[in-house]
Amino acid sequence: MRTRLILLLLPLLILTGCQAVQTTEGGAVGVDRKQYMLGGPSSVEVNKMAAQSYAKILAEARAKGVLNTDRQMLNRLRRISTHLIPEVTHFRPDARDWNWEVNLIKSEQINAGVLPGGKILFYTGIVDKLQLTDAEIAQIMGHEIAHALREHGREASSRAGASQLALQIGSALLGLEGGTQQIAGAAVQYGVMMPHSRSNEAEADLIGLELGARAGYKPEAAISLWQKMASASGGGPPEFLSTHPSPGGRIEALRDAIPRVRPLYEASTKR
Repeated sequence: MRTRLILLLLPLLILTGCQAVQTTEGGAVGVDRKQYMLGGPSSVEVNKMAAQSYAKILAEARAKGVLNTDRQMLNRLRRISTHLIPEVTHFRPDARDWNWEVNLIKSEQINAGVLPGGKILFYTGIVDKLQLTDAEIAQIMGHEIAHALREHGREASSRAGASQLALQIGSALLGLEGGTQQIAGAAVQYGVMMPHSRSNEAEADLIGLELGARAGYKPEAAISLWQKMASASGGGPPEFLSTHPSPGGRIEALRDAIPRVRPLYEASTKR
């Protein structure tokens, strides 16, 4: 009975004191989930810290002689970014004025990311190993840009802090000890944090799909991209215990969303 009460109280405790914000417009894909932030650094502060981290990553790569060594690939990435970045205004007008950068690290990693404030970083492995087309690169870049636009990193940090606060409150109110505290921790991890991480991924997929379509990249590239990703990963953990949607679920959701962005692709002057 006590454990059940904990599970019922945790979401309420976690949301207590959180501020509802809307970081982006919904777009044609309809991403309009309210986000909850509990204190912590502001967007400006997060962007500043991200810029410092990005500069450190670049400096370390430069010292190792692996920064921007493939000029042809770098130019390709930067060209694609010049098509995508102007489209961010449809979701978040202020993001157009971020200090955007695109850099490339020579590495076998199948990885890419966009730090808060528009700091784009690709690894050569993701392009070479997956043999990505420009449209597939645009889907990855758009997906990662979406995380930055939605401030998913700041949101996750806020939720982690709120979860710890909720557990402390729950412990004080309900006298949690030992195994019961572990159950409560698992409830937060799998019942609160992970589902929201999966929702963040789904949002990034949809916003990335729309950014790519508006920039003139064929929406079907999202399907072929994640098929390649699934093949390269060789499978993964069950969706319930993963922070990412299952490849099949992700592809199905993207396929369902393509009709919503096709008119944007057809109307794009960049095709």
